[in-house]
Amino acid sequence: MYRQSVVRRVGRSSTRHLRLFSEDTSLGERPIRTQDEWANHQVRRAEVGTLIDIFSNYGSNRRQETAFRLRDNIRRPIANATVSSLLAAGAHFGHANSRMNPNFLPYAYGTRAKSTIIDLEHTVPLLKRAANLVRAVAFAGGQILFVGTRPDLRQIVKAAAGRIGKQGYYISDRWIPGTLTNTIEMYSQQVVKETITTPDLVVLLNPLANITCISECALAHVPTIAIIDSDADPRLVMYPIPANDESPQTAEIIAGILSIAGREGLALRMEEEVAVEENEQEEQDEAFWDEVEAAENEELEEDESDDAPPGQGIQAEEDE
Repeated sequence: MYRQSVVRRVGRSSTRHLRLFSEDTSLGERPIRTQDEWANHQVRRAEVGTLIDIFSNYGSNRRQETAFRLRDNIRRPIANATVSSLLAAGAHFGHANSRMNPNFLPYAYGTRAKSTIIDLEHTVPLLKRAANLVRAVAFAGGQILFVGTRPDLRQIVKAAAGRIGKQGYYISDRWIPGTLTNTIEMYSQQVVKETITTPDLVVLLNPLANITCISECALAHVPTIAIIDSDADPRLVMYPIPANDESPQTAEIIAGILSIAGREGLALRMEEEVAVEENEQEEQDEAFWDEVEAAENEELEEDESDDAPPGQGIQAEEDE
């Protein structure tokens, strides 16, 4: 009984789909019945296909496999900043107009629904400038510290520091006061003497929650990069990046771009070290073969002097 009811349902649904398909023609709801109607239908299909071929060159070529998907950047961070990726991550959303810092006005695009809209045309070049700084610090062998103390930023700073290898560090729980200004009490005098306790660059993903970190970096003369939202003063850090600091997607994109730049700096440093080692090896090889050639020349001169007649040298002296 159950099988018969299922068959009846499938039969009815398939018949209904067939009827709709036969009625879905350019002639309206009436199905094609004559040969002339079929010929006209083929002509109209050809015309529509021609129009599609003509105008497809001027339209968008976005497909499902080429469309932008934010989760791709979270799993595989992009190397270059684009307005579209930041826009998709919600980096342009600021705080309410009443909370906007007056010094943030140059980075504001406008207002919408009583909220500040951040101008991403300013964000992209500032992000590229920060990426160049991270690349240069990593190339010089400096230590880079990522700070993100919100729960949704812990994995982000951990992954960003991991991309830089031994030169990358992160703080994800809480910034302890005195980490940079009171290192002897924090660690010990022996540790301070033997290891480097001050980073060469600090990247903050939520700066307002880590004002103490920014103050200590200023006292220790450590450059800082931070995501600055509309309610913060861009002068807090040396290299501000205007964007939404409450969006983990925005933080993921910015931290990914900066960490990839640091990894590129490491690669350039390794290439230079390999090139220097190769040049030194070539110089050593050239010096070795020069010594070998000089020794062979000395042996040839000694052999020639031994093969000369005994009186040839005396006769030559008498002739002089």
